[in-house]
Amino acid sequence: MAESRAANRYAKAVISLAQDNGALDAVFADMQNISETIDSSKDLQVVLDNPAIKIEDKHNVLLAVFAKTDAITKNLFKLIANNGRMAILKDIATSFIALYNGVKGVQTATVTTAVSLDDALEAKVLAKVKELTGKSATINNIVDPAIIGGFILRVGDLQYDASIANKFRKLKRELSN
Repeated sequence: MAESRAANRYAKAVISLAQDNGALDAVFADMQNISETIDSSKDLQVVLDNPAIKIEDKHNVLLAVFAKTDAITKNLFKLIANNGRMAILKDIATSFIALYNGVKGVQTATVTTAVSLDDALEAKVLAKVKELTGKSATINNIVDPAIIGGFILRVGDLQYDASIANKFRKLKRELSN
């Protein structure tokens, strides 16, 4: 919990600095890259989380891996290195992305399906989310074969469950009563 609060504070500071310097979109691209890279690289996660590795070495790794980043992002690396907070870099990037989407009026819609969405279906979901909420959205598609078919849509606090598994649960409850 304390780590997410700290990550949120760093993200707020970075977004404010990026807005003041007119580099909001560049830093957003950096944060997306950082988030995706840390997610896909187990080795990088281990380096950032390992307390036995020197902070200076971790900082150098970040500068090498993310060489083509904005100066604000590089200063963030230096700041979290100096404060011993390298392990929360992924959380900072995630918080920054959420704050950026809030500033731009974009929300994230999470769609859980049994198979991955194709482009046509994704466009329909985006249109429906815009119709329901009045805001544009980005789609985060989670594939979960356990729902059998249909979909589960989550936008903010709103959830719509149109999955086959949910219909089976309702039917089971009705039959057991």
